[in-house]
This record gives sequence, structure tokens and C-alpha cells, in this order.
Amino acid sequence: MKVIKVALADDHVMLREGISAMLGATPGIQVVAQVGNSADAIKIIADLAIDCLLLDLSLPDRDGIETVKAIRLRNKSLPVLILSMHPEEQYAVRALKAGASGYINKRASSLELIAAIKKVSSKSKFISPEVAELLADDLNGTDTESGHGILSDREYQYMVMAASGMTVTEIAEKMSLSSKTVSMYRSRALKKMNMKTTALLVNYAIKNKLVA
Repeated sequence: MKVIKVALADDHVMLREGISAMLGATPGIQVVAQVGNSADAIKIIADLAIDCLLLDLSLPDRDGIETVKAIRLRNKSLPVLILSMHPEEQYAVRALKAGASGYINKRASSLELIAAIKKVSSKSKFISPEVAELLADDLNGTDTESGHGILSDREYQYMVMAASGMTVTEIAEKMSLSSKTVSMYRSRALKKMNMKTTALLVNYAIKNKLVA
């Protein structure tokens, strides 16, 4: 039986070690590396022969979607499974469009996670029923018509973080950007959404269930 070699990138040490222990006890799966940031995750794909990268969406030095894009510039075929605490409707479609092989919520069971790893490692996509519905809406133009589909990944990320109660300074720190750059994304998001204030943007995100 071929052993699936998995690398795990998550900045929460206890969670990472818990997942690693669970996967390590699963026949046919071996965790060969654990890292806590995007830079090390990108380094892994150059240094190790792996069958799947299990990638947290929220890393301290770069968000998961940007990390997936960076990985795809270096390796177009490596299965990347996004593991996130964010609900599917927030980031799943964007992650898949960026090049991820699948998206699974951290609330999923260990059996679901193992099944997802096996699925993407066989070079197939892992699409849960929830994500399949979101993809269908996107293909039908529902997401774009609703407004936020026209936002760039950075603009969308700003909107979700702002709606979560974060200040521009906090968002800048989280995104590893300057406050000036974050303010630029704010202005662009407001313009594209035809809104005049951040409060309207926040209300939109809450109304459309884009905030956990």
C-alpha cells in the first residue's frame, strides 16, 4: 500500500500536533513535516517529496489564498487541501479558484479529513456538498450579482476582517501590510460595492453571512 506523505502548515501548535498525531495513527498516511507559517510551507514543497499539503487559511505571515497562489507558481500539480475555521461561504470558492484542491472546515470529523486527504492525494478535487452548492451559485453568477464577487481577494479579505470588528491597524498587522495599503483596499472595496462608509460594508458582510 502506497503511503500518503502529508505536510501540515498551521500556526496553532496544539492543533497542528493533534492533527499530526491523528493522521500518524492512520494506516497509509505519514506526516513528514509540520510548519507554522507560509514561508516555511512554500519551502517544504521545494525540499520534500509530499503527496498533500494541508494548509491553514490563516497564517501569520501570509493568508492561505495568497500562499496557494505562490505555491501554484512553483508547483502546478501538488494537492493543497485548505483546512480552515472559516465557514465555506467565506473563502471556499476563492480558495479553489486560487488553485486549492479542496476546502474542509476545522469542525469536520477526523474521518472527513482523512477522506479529503485521500481524495486530493489521488489528484482529484475534494468538494463537499456545501462547497458544491457555492460553486454552482458562482457559476450561475449569483455571487457576482450579489456584489462581493467583484472584489479582489485582498479587498474581500479586508471586508471580512472589518466586519469581524478589526481596525485598519489590526488588519494591516494581520495581512502583513501597511495601514496605508489596507486603507487603499478599503477605498477600492467601497467604490466597487458602491458604498460610502465602512459601516455599510460591514452590514453587507453580516447580512450575507460572510462573517463567522
